[in-house]
Amino acid sequence: QAQLVESGGGLVQPGGSLRLSCVASGMIFSVFNMAWYRQAPGKQRELVAAVTPEGTTNYADSVTGRFTISRDNDKNTVTLQLNSLKPGDTAVYYCHRAAQWGADDVWGQGTQVTVSS
Repeated sequence: QAQLVESGGGLVQPGGSLRLSCVASGMIFSVFNMAWYRQAPGKQRELVAAVTPEGTTNYADSVTGRFTISRDNDKNTVTLQLNSLKPGDTAVYYCHRAAQWGADDVWGQGTQVTVSS
C-alpha cells in the first residue's frame, strides 16, 4: 500500500529555515508527480510546490524565491527547503502524490510548521 511519511516540522523564528522530508513507500516513486501542500487554521489547503519525475518544479507565488522543492528518485524522497520563514507560513504541511497511471492520489499525515518569535 502506498504511503507517505513526512518529517522535519517544528517551531522556528521569523527569518529562520526548516527542511521537510517525505519518504514514499509501496509505490514506483520515480513515475509520479509529487507536491507539498499546506493548510493553516481556518483556511483551505493550498499547493506550495510541485515537482515532476524529471525534476521540473513550480511554486506558489507566496513562496517563490524562499522555498525549494527537490526529489531523489533513488531514495524515494521529496524534500522542501523552507528559508526566510514568515509567520504567515505557519501551517500543517502535507506531502502529496498525484493521481496518475490509474492510481488514486496519496496524502501524508502532515507535519506542523510554526513560525513565531
